[in-house]
Amino acid sequence: MRGAGGSTAARESSAHVVDEHLRGIPAEALRRYVAAYTGYRQRGVPPARHRGLPSPYLTLIFTLDEPLTIAAHPDPGQPPGVFGTLLGGLHSVPALITHAGAQSGIQVALRPLGARALLGLPAGELAELDVPAEAVLGGVCAELRDRVRAAAGWPERFAVLDELLLRRIGSRAEAAPEVSWAWHELLRAGGTVRVSALAAGTGWSERHLTGRFRAEIGLAPKAAARVIRFHRARKLLVRNLTEANPAGRLADLAADCGYFDQAHLAREFRALAGCPPSQWLAEEFRNVQAGNWLRDES
Repeated sequence: MRGAGGSTAARESSAHVVDEHLRGIPAEALRRYVAAYTGYRQRGVPPARHRGLPSPYLTLIFTLDEPLTIAAHPDPGQPPGVFGTLLGGLHSVPALITHAGAQSGIQVALRPLGARALLGLPAGELAELDVPAEAVLGGVCAELRDRVRAAAGWPERFAVLDELLLRRIGSRAEAAPEVSWAWHELLRAGGTVRVSALAAGTGWSERHLTGRFRAEIGLAPKAAARVIRFHRARKLLVRNLTEANPAGRLADLAADCGYFDQAHLAREFRALAGCPPSQWLAEEFRNVQAGNWLRDES
């Protein structure tokens, strides 16, 4: 999900194990549309299952070598599949991704309000869906994969992304100012604003705001608030772990993120991640994606 800079990690051993990821930010002209890039490559690691958790970003993935195997999509009616590229909308339940010990690609975190400019459609049209990115972006996907595979390293690959995504920016109609304000207000408050307060701020009724917001973003305001609050909580969980803070501070974390108590946080984690926080940390902390949550993507 990025350009140059950010955090980087890599491990190579005589047993030919490769485990690396690099993060960076996109070109300045893209930052209102794209939060970040992440490049990742793993070889010789144990087979694993990754939970693609709800977040405030659409997901765009370009694989480099192995295709992406989705064992379960956020929409339970969508069958498992294999993707060379993937574009996924906002969702409130996890996707399940598997690999057999090797995976590589670039993941792009797209801001929902940037979907019109880059994708030519509102983020709401992709809600809870995973589709091949070619279905929306067309031939740019093949060009990008060819050029990224030929690039010398991650910074050069991210530069290719910058170039091709900048070409995609169009003068398309933007979201209604009221929807944009409500979304940014939710982000600013970490998902702790009531829908009634959002409606009052826009001058719309709650019902009208909910309909317009869902059509543009992909989730209703209340569901979006849950996802934003959850996203913040899980990033803090990882940060606390890396800073050797004890798990017993979950109660403090719950309060900081706007949950009633630790039990409320645990219930929300089960609902949105499909497992309790302790299980998620045990499963995910060593996955390539875990490092991605150590830096804010705002």
